[in-house]
Amino acid sequence: MLDLKFVRENPEAVKQNIRNKFQDSKLGLVDEVIELDVKNRAVKKEADDLRAGKNKIAKQIGSLMGQGKKEEAEALKKQVAENAARLAWLEEQEKELGEKIVSIMMRIPNIIDPSVPIGRDDSENVEVQKYGEPAVPDFEIPYHTDIMERFNGIDLDSARKVAGNGFYYLMGDIARLHSAVIAYARDFMIGRGFTYCVPPFMIRSNVVTGVMSFAEMDAMMYKIEGEDLYLIGTSEHSMIGKFIDTVLPEAELPKTLTSYSPCFRKEKGAHGIEERGVYRIHQFEKQEMIVVCKPQDSPMWFDKLWQNTVDLFRSLDIPVRTLECCSGDLADLKVKSVDVEAWSPRQKKYFEVGSCSNLGDAQARRLKIRVNGEDGKYFAHTLNNTVVAPPRMLIAFLENNLEADGSVRIPEPLRPYMGGMERLTVQKA
Repeated sequence: MLDLKFVRENPEAVKQNIRNKFQDSKLGLVDEVIELDVKNRAVKKEADDLRAGKNKIAKQIGSLMGQGKKEEAEALKKQVAENAARLAWLEEQEKELGEKIVSIMMRIPNIIDPSVPIGRDDSENVEVQKYGEPAVPDFEIPYHTDIMERFNGIDLDSARKVAGNGFYYLMGDIARLHSAVIAYARDFMIGRGFTYCVPPFMIRSNVVTGVMSFAEMDAMMYKIEGEDLYLIGTSEHSMIGKFIDTVLPEAELPKTLTSYSPCFRKEKGAHGIEERGVYRIHQFEKQEMIVVCKPQDSPMWFDKLWQNTVDLFRSLDIPVRTLECCSGDLADLKVKSVDVEAWSPRQKKYFEVGSCSNLGDAQARRLKIRVNGEDGKYFAHTLNNTVVAPPRMLIAFLENNLEADGSVRIPEPLRPYMGGMERLTVQKA
């Protein structure tokens, strides 16, 4: 959410930002919120004047009564009553106008970073850099669920009976590999100075609206019936929410946390063959990282965060690339975002395995996460990034470490988490 003063003083810049995000239907919101702000400030001024005059009139009444001027005193008492009724009306107007302003402000997108490429959707995202040599072996690589089935590692049919489409049972060595990747990612991030955390897996509605846009909320979140609770779509939600309505001493920044959680997502809409299996699902697990920092430090932390993901994937011999998300692909709260994509030897292309975002002070402004600095209080900046999210990451892992005989090589850093195993061996043809 933007600063209302900034919108008031820079309406054309806010409108151009909306155009850059190809959201022209929102242009009218800028003039609408400015008009409401003018009304709200006029109402507030009148209300403040009435409150300020209340004590002054009370003293005048006391003085008149002391002088025996009852008629004049009674006239002032009538004025006090009229002022009280007017003040009550003004206070109700303040509340209504304030709520309308906040509602509109939460729909106006954040100002994107000048470095963000202008584009309509993810097809116009820009490749930044490749890491590792993408290779295509001289043998056929099966679809990822077929690889898992060779190890008796997945049961989609039973999952459909139990929970429906978009769920899975991981079994045996594949399930162990899944847990090993999460554990390795956890220790990888602890080794980089992040504090490990297991957060709540449900959050209240005020946290949901504090960390994401209404469009994201509708597309992602599962609501708990009869409760003011939502299942988290990512642990970033509850991790940023941890700091709601707090004032952090500047000396304690940055806050660098890495968190494990299951994630739950609606994933609306139909998807192609490449997004079936365990690629696009309603439930998965993830290791996340978040940073709460001073505004001037957020660009530096942004680069550190996506680099962590690149380094982790490269340590497991998975080639990756980074993509700069264009303006139209940025969610409304984001200032800048980079996707990390892993190489798929089967598809002969890259696919998304993580996303790193700088949200500026948008989440902090909504959740009232402030910093107490030398020159007063200010809003913190927040950032988040996926460390690793199996089982999607398992697709990249299995394809890139598959051998001609059907076995899967276990890279050395992962072996301690797999009981020393060097490879997974096929259990059925």
